[in-house]
Parts: sequence; C-alpha cells; structure tokens
Amino acid sequence: QVQLVESGGGLVQAGGSVRLSCAASGRTFSSYPMGWFRQAPGKEREFVAAINSISWRGEMTDVADSVSGRFTISRDNAKNTVYLQMNSLKPEDTAVYYCAASRRYGVRDSEEYNYWGQGTQVTVSS
Repeated sequence: QVQLVESGGGLVQAGGSVRLSCAASGRTFSSYPMGWFRQAPGKEREFVAAINSISWRGEMTDVADSVSGRFTISRDNAKNTVYLQMNSLKPEDTAVYYCAASRRYGVRDSEEYNYWGQGTQVTVSS
C-alpha cells in the first residue's frame, strides 16, 4: 500500500516555472515506478512523465512529447518523494496534476497505475 500526497501547485505566469512534489508513505517507495498525469477541465487524464524504480540499469525517464524539453521528472528515494520540475509553462499546461505509482515502468496508460494522490492544481496565466 502506498499513499501519495502532491504539493507545489498554484498560479504562475506563462513562461514561469513550478516544481511539484509528491510525498509517499511506506518503506517500499523505491520499488515503485512513478508517474505524473494531468487532467484539464473537460479533458481526459493524460500522461505527463514517468520514472523507473531503483534499478541496476540506473535512472530511466519517459516524458510526453507535449512537455518534452520543458518538464523533468526526478525522485529522491531517501525522502520518499518524486518531483516534477515544470519550466517554460504555457496556458495549455493548466490542469490538476496527479502523481501515481505503478508496478511497471514504461507504461503511459493510467489503468496501469495502482495508487494515486489527490492532485494539485496548476494554473498558468497568459
């Protein structure tokens, strides 16, 4: 069982930056691949980024094309926290952002994620 709590959302101007945090409970956090999703009003939830669990392969990340080059996902297993650094924000990035934990890395389907946070609102003004 993993409980997730997001923080760091708010109102930001276009071109600005925000860092979201997702704090996880449980001693097995490092074994879960983690992801960020977002959902804008009237739209379906969409994949943003994912990061693998601790692995001999090293850190691997996957980022949606719509945010590639602007958003970066990272994790600190000692702090049980995953981050989403968002730069060069655009009004179309406005959404509720959710972090989630999966049993598999490399999946973009929200159905593959077992645990979800409550979400944090990010609003980008033009």
